[in-house]
Amino acid sequence: MKRYKEPGFQERIGAAARARTGALDHLRAKPPIDEAAAAARLASRLAKEAAKREKRQHALLAAKALKHAKAQEAAAAAAAAAAAAARQKPVLTEAERKAARDARYLARKKRASS
Repeated sequence: MKRYKEPGFQERIGAAARARTGALDHLRAKPPIDEAAAAARLASRLAKEAAKREKRQHALLAAKALKHAKAQEAAAAAAAAAAAAARQKPVLTEAERKAARDARYLARKKRASS
């Protein structure tokens, strides 16, 4: 039975050169890139990204408008409640005054956060 023989330096260099030429031949065998197809793919990708960005922007604007409408609605309701309370001017108990103060505080916090 033969013993394993380590490849020498020259043999390793030759194997590396053969592998390198094989890899280069493999790359050269690939068909060249079609510039028109590459440009079409790039244009398609850019159009999709622009559409996605536009959709995201519209969603953000819609959310902002909805938030603004809700804030205006809450402010109008608070103003109507304040006007109704101003017309009545009843004598309030301590608990009612505290509840009214808490409501004003919450309304102010909502206006500040929006």
